[in-house]
Amino acid sequence: MTQTVIVTGATGGIGKAICHHFKEHGYFVIASDRINTDDLACDVFVNADLQKLCQIAEYREQTIKEFCSYLQGRGLNALINNAAVQIVKSTDELTIDDWRTTLDVNLLAPFLLTQFLLPKLESVSGSVVNIASIHAQLTKPQFVCYATSKAALVGLTKSMAVDLGPRIRINAICPAAVETPMLVDGFKGKEDFFKELSQKHPLNRLAKPEEVAYTAYFLVSQQSAFMTGESLNLCGGISGRLNDPV
Repeated sequence: MTQTVIVTGATGGIGKAICHHFKEHGYFVIASDRINTDDLACDVFVNADLQKLCQIAEYREQTIKEFCSYLQGRGLNALINNAAVQIVKSTDELTIDDWRTTLDVNLLAPFLLTQFLLPKLESVSGSVVNIASIHAQLTKPQFVCYATSKAALVGLTKSMAVDLGPRIRINAICPAAVETPMLVDGFKGKEDFFKELSQKHPLNRLAKPEEVAYTAYFLVSQQSAFMTGESLNLCGGISGRLNDPV
């Protein structure tokens, strides 16, 4: 029987790579985001605003119903919670709305999607992969909201894995900087800064979106069948490096 995956944040660089990799491996791909794009490798697309999903019960029920309608009686083999928002502000600039938006999309939405889709996941011993961030461990100025939400997502991954036990597996990936089109565009005219960022990683480069996709695929495969509650660093060695002057 064809295996199924739901991917949130599907139109970003990492989301597209995940959809493409799972599609290549024969999955029925249900992609979700706020907008669709022509170059997305998926079987169906669900337009979903994750903040509305968190805040409005009727919208949440309709969205979950739409997801389930595309399963056509099959179970859900994988849920990839990839969608995220990144609000870059200093401590004295952050607002309550900034916090609510960040925590809704980056933390509460992954929980709610897992909770509401749990029967479909459990019916086929499915897996959840939460895309967290190296910011769960190491961060920098103006990332207070984002780093906090990703640290909480790592905690959610561990605690839900313990709570749900053998019913489903839940793991997370913590990438460092990923060479997405959005990131590359942000460094146009600042090539020296891009080179410096790359060289901060001991592998002397950024991660490719495809490498996040490969890791997500591994975590839902039977090759990782004894892994749950884990958060894998995909960071090119940066988590072990001091940034003191040489």
